[in-house]
Amino acid sequence: MFEDTPKQKYDFKTIESKWQSKWNDDKLYEAVSIPDPINKFYMLVMFAYPSGDIHMGHFRNYIIGDAAARYQMMLGKDVLHPFGWDAFGLPAERAAISRNIHPEDWTLDNVGISRETLQKVGISYDWSREVTTCLPDYYKWTQWMFAQLFKKGLAYRKRGFVNWCPEDKTVLANEQVKDGCCERCGTEIEKRDQMQWYFKITDYADRLIDDLDKLPNWPDNVKAMQKEWIGRSYGLEVNFTIEETGQPLPVFTTRPDTIYGVTFMAISPEAELLDQLDMDDEHKAKVKEYKKEAAKRTDIERAAITDDKDGVFTGKYAINPFNGEKIQLWVADYVLAGYGTGAVMAVPAHDTRDFAFANKYDIPIKVVIKNENAESQDAKSLQEAFTEYGAMINSDQFDGKIGKDAIEAVSKYAEEKKIGHSRVNFKLKDWSLSRQRYWGCPIPIVHCPKCGEVLIDDADLPLVLPKVKDFVPKGRSPLADVPEFMNTTCPKCGGEAERDPDTMDTFVCSSWYHMRYVDAHNDLEPFSKEALNAWLPVDLYVGGITHATGHLLYFRFFTKFMHDIGWLDCDEPATRLFNHGMVTDGDGVVMSKSLGNVVSPIAVMEERGVDVSRLAMFFTAPSEKGVLWSDDGITGVAKFAANKVYPLPDHYRKTDSDLKYHFKPDSLSGYERDIYVKLNQTIKKVSDSYGRLHFNTGISALMELLRDYKPSEVKNDLLNDQIVLKSIQMIAPLTPHLAEELWLMCEMSGSVFKSNWPEYDPEAIISDLITIAVQINGKVRDTVEVSVDDGQEVVEKAAFASEKVQQHLDGKDIKRKIFVKGRLLNIVAK
Repeated sequence: MFEDTPKQKYDFKTIESKWQSKWNDDKLYEAVSIPDPINKFYMLVMFAYPSGDIHMGHFRNYIIGDAAARYQMMLGKDVLHPFGWDAFGLPAERAAISRNIHPEDWTLDNVGISRETLQKVGISYDWSREVTTCLPDYYKWTQWMFAQLFKKGLAYRKRGFVNWCPEDKTVLANEQVKDGCCERCGTEIEKRDQMQWYFKITDYADRLIDDLDKLPNWPDNVKAMQKEWIGRSYGLEVNFTIEETGQPLPVFTTRPDTIYGVTFMAISPEAELLDQLDMDDEHKAKVKEYKKEAAKRTDIERAAITDDKDGVFTGKYAINPFNGEKIQLWVADYVLAGYGTGAVMAVPAHDTRDFAFANKYDIPIKVVIKNENAESQDAKSLQEAFTEYGAMINSDQFDGKIGKDAIEAVSKYAEEKKIGHSRVNFKLKDWSLSRQRYWGCPIPIVHCPKCGEVLIDDADLPLVLPKVKDFVPKGRSPLADVPEFMNTTCPKCGGEAERDPDTMDTFVCSSWYHMRYVDAHNDLEPFSKEALNAWLPVDLYVGGITHATGHLLYFRFFTKFMHDIGWLDCDEPATRLFNHGMVTDGDGVVMSKSLGNVVSPIAVMEERGVDVSRLAMFFTAPSEKGVLWSDDGITGVAKFAANKVYPLPDHYRKTDSDLKYHFKPDSLSGYERDIYVKLNQTIKKVSDSYGRLHFNTGISALMELLRDYKPSEVKNDLLNDQIVLKSIQMIAPLTPHLAEELWLMCEMSGSVFKSNWPEYDPEAIISDLITIAVQINGKVRDTVEVSVDDGQEVVEKAAFASEKVQQHLDGKDIKRKIFVKGRLLNIVAK
C-alpha cells in the first residue's frame, strides 16, 4: 500500500474551478452536428422543472447520466449529452402565484439559478443545445407539432367529462390523477362536462403495447405498467336493443360465456345513452339527482370493489339477443365514463360488484357457470359470486362448454346470427391536453363562426403568449379575459374570429424535446431530418419511474407519429431506459420541492468538493436503488479521494507509457504478477460497472486495487505507470475534475476524456477468475465472477449486488447461506 500522505494538499476548489473554465473555453462537450451513425451515443436525462434550485434527487439523476456520457467519450463515441428546461406548466405557475411573481420572471430566474448549479457540478452537458420550453423559439415548434396532429385528425375538440382539480382550477389528464387526487396538489378531483382538446393516442394503442417487444433494454416493470395502463382486452361486443324503440345498445364483455346470466345492465352516469331513454318524470328526476351525486365521487371510489355500490333504476329495459329476456336498465357509478359505450352487462352470479348490487336492489340472479365445488347451483344458495371459469349451464345449446371453448362458441354464434362481433377494447383514453391556465403553450387554433376550427398558418407561428398582469386561474383560462389576444381574424375567410383561450398540457412540450436537441436553434424547421435520423434513437435515457404512464407513454406516441409522417426512421424514442432510485431524507421520504424536504447539493459541494460529493452518491448504492442521503457517507470516500487517488502522480515514473501494452504471463513474477492481474481484473470490473450503471461496484474494485498497490514493490516502471494512468482513467467519469488534474500532473497531453478507455488483458484474468453459481432456494438465479482465491464474504458481496438476485429476494427474509468454495452460493430465503 502506498503512503497515505500526498506531497501537496488536495485543493478541490481551485481544481474544480480551473477545469470547469477550461472545459468551457475548449468547448469539450459540444457535440458534432452529424455524428458517425455507427459510432454515436445519445445520452439523455429527463430535463428539469425550474420551480427552484436542484436538490440531491436531481443531483443523482444528472451525475448518473454524466458518468455514462464521459465513459462513452472515452470509448471514442460521438456523444450528444444535452440539457434543457421543462418550463411551462403547473409547478412553475403555482410557485409564482404563491410568491406574487409573474410566472415568466419566476421561471427564467430559476432557470438561471439551476443552470449555474449544474455548471458547478461539472456535468458534461452541451450547453450550446440548451432548450427552454417557455421561450417562443421552442414553443413555436410545439404549436407546429399540434398542427401536424390536427391535420391528420389526431387533435380534436369535443365536449366530455373531464378530471377537474378545484384547487388548481384546471383539467387534468387521466395520467395526472393519482388515487383520485391531483398528482401535484393532492386535491380530490371532480368530474366536469366541458369542451376539451384531445390527442387521439388511442389510435396508437395497439402499437404502444406491441412495440414494447422492441424494447428489451427497458425495465420490465415500466413495460408492465404501460401494458396495464393501456389495458388491451379481447372480447365480444353484443348488440342488445332498447325494448321500446329497438335502438341498438352494443355492450362489450370479456366473458361471453356468461351471456345467459345477464339480469340487468349498468349504465355510467355520464353516458350519452341516458339522454336517449324516454324516461317518465319520476325516473328522470331520480336519475338527474343520482348523476349530481355521482359527480362528487372519484374514479377510485367508484371503481373500488366494495359492497356499498348504489344506483337508480331507469324504468326501462333492454332485450338480450341470445334468449330474448328483458334486462333491467340501471344507472350505476361503478361504470366509469368513457368505458366502451358507457354500459356494461351485469351478471350477478359471476361478478363481485354485480352480485353486491343485485342483492342490494333485489335484482334476479341467474347461475350460468357451474361451480364444481358447490353443493348446489341454485342462485338462492350463493354466498358470493363465482368468478372462475367452468362449464356453462342454463345456457341452451352451449351447456357443457368450458372456458376458451365456451367463449369461442358463443362469439362464433353471435357473429353468425349478426347479434355481435369480436373486438378489442382498451382502458386507455384519448389524451386530454387543454388546460384552463395561463402558463402554457397557446393552442394555435382560431374559432370562426363560419369556418369552425381553423389552424393558424405556419408562417404566423409562434402564437406568442402575452405577458399579462392577471394570470391567476378562475375556472377558465385567464387568456379568455385578454381581448387583444382573443380577438383576431379567421386565416381562412378573413372574418371576425376568436383564438382558443386554453393552453397545452406541459407534457406536450416534453413529448418531443429529445428531437429538438439534435438541431436546437433551427429557425426554419423543428429540426433537420438528417440530424434527427443521425442521432435518434436515444441510446440511454435516465429518469424516474414516476413517469412510466405519463411522459414515457407520450414521448413514445410522438416519436411514432413523427415516424408515420416521414420525419423519423425509427419509431421508438430510446433503446435503453434506466430508472434511477429515489433519494430520501432522514425520515425515508422521497425528496421533493412540494414537500419542502429537499437538500441542496451546493452546501455539500462547498464543504467537500464536487467530485467527493459525486463519489459519495455513486458509492452509496446501485444506481437503481433508493438512497437515504446522509453526510456521514462522505467521510470514507473523501479520504479515498484525498489519500489514495490524489497522490497517484507522485508515483508516476514518466516512462513512455504504452497503455495498450500487455505483459507476457511469464515476464512478471511474484508481487508484480499479482498486481498486474489485479489491475486487469479491476479494469474488467469497472468497465462492467459502467455498462450496468452500478458505479458502486466499480468504486469498490478501484479501492481494492489502490489498497493493494505498493509502488516500492513494483520494479517494472512501465507496469507502475500503467497502474497510475489507468487508475486515473477508470475514476475519471466519476470524479472528472480530479482526474483531469491528475492526468495533467502526469504530463499527459489533452483531456483525459479524449484518451482511450483502458482494455484489460484477457490472459491476465482467465486463470484467476472463476464463475460461481448463485442459487436462491436451490434454483440458479445468476452467476458472479470472482478470483479463484476469494472466499464467502467476497462472493456474497458480488451476489447481493446482482439485480437478478435482488429481484428474487425482494420481500423475503434470508434464513441461511450455503457456500461451496469455487462452485456455488445457495441463499435460503422465505
